[in-house]
Amino acid sequence: MALGVWSPSLIDVVLFVIAAVVVWKLERRRRRGWETGRLPPGSEGLPVVGETLQLIAAYKSENPEPFIDERVRRHGRLFTTHVFGERTVFSADPEFNRMVLGAEDRTVEGSYPSSLSTLLGTHSLVVMKGARHKRMHSLTLARLTSPTAIREAKLLLHIDRLVRRTLDSWASSSLVLLLDEAKKITFELTVKQLVSYDQRKWIESLRREYLLLINGFFSIPFPSFLSFTTYGRALKARRKVEEALKEVIRKRKLEKATTRFDVDVNESQNNKKKKDMLEELLEGEAEGMTDEAIVDFLLSLLVAGYETTSTIMTLAVKFLTDHPRALAQLREEQEGIRKKKKDEEAALDWDEYKSMPFTQCVRLFLISSRLSSLIGIQVALCYVSFVCPL
Repeated sequence: MALGVWSPSLIDVVLFVIAAVVVWKLERRRRRGWETGRLPPGSEGLPVVGETLQLIAAYKSENPEPFIDERVRRHGRLFTTHVFGERTVFSADPEFNRMVLGAEDRTVEGSYPSSLSTLLGTHSLVVMKGARHKRMHSLTLARLTSPTAIREAKLLLHIDRLVRRTLDSWASSSLVLLLDEAKKITFELTVKQLVSYDQRKWIESLRREYLLLINGFFSIPFPSFLSFTTYGRALKARRKVEEALKEVIRKRKLEKATTRFDVDVNESQNNKKKKDMLEELLEGEAEGMTDEAIVDFLLSLLVAGYETTSTIMTLAVKFLTDHPRALAQLREEQEGIRKKKKDEEAALDWDEYKSMPFTQCVRLFLISSRLSSLIGIQVALCYVSFVCPL
């Protein structure tokens, strides 16, 4: 047998068959309960799997719309299917969608498939409901996106160092995959903002497990003991990410306990400025939260900024490359700012960042295209500012 190629043993086959029978039995029991309700017409596809494979294949293609269009033709604008282990109603009806969105938090409650909730955790921001969600969402915006937080956290300085280091690493590369590099930048910067960790080997190890975790978002949720499946590997990776973040939390709590009794005349001033989200949680909102709850919350913020931020960074470069006049105007604006600096190699400061009218137009275009994320727009704009003048 070739190394690295998985070959199922007899016990693997037996476990898979047992799992399939159990899930099939549960599926039949749930269907009997559903039959009393009224749902739009549709098809549930294959047993257990449903139409998950067709949906995944569609959204990995360049044209995912036929998955919806085909079912709309057969069943109407409201149709029922079975994806990610659950019966799901799709809506292509604008009026119905408007009604649902307008009734959210009143007669309609947003939710995610249980398979996704399991991976994100029960205390994840995307799973929270009501006043708790609003409070934690406001904390996130204030901590990560407000001008005051950006200045106090020295976000522009962190971006400058990270982008310069990344560009230097490209010098010896014959091929640069921009989206992959943007994802690395995004992940490292997000970790820095959340837990102030900048050990590259640790961050890259965490990112590898994180990639396995997010691969499980769009997979069939087989039982966890089938660890060779995509979802099984995602659950295993989730445990490793949780262990890594818990260790960071443990060390931070130990550090706080050690320094709590030290007398410092500047203590009150230092406490006013919390250095990252973890400190914000430990000293304020998260009092009474368990380590597991803090991990879930931090993990949801990693998810929120990863794909969308790296995509916006890549598309910003692509659109500017496709429009030479816009790129030339952006370069002219950036060169003007550089010439005014005493040290042209110094990092951008906040006043310089705000004195970029054309760069802000690029930002507004990306926002109008609905490509922005929680912290992505600041990252992307600075990335464009540094990359394009080269």
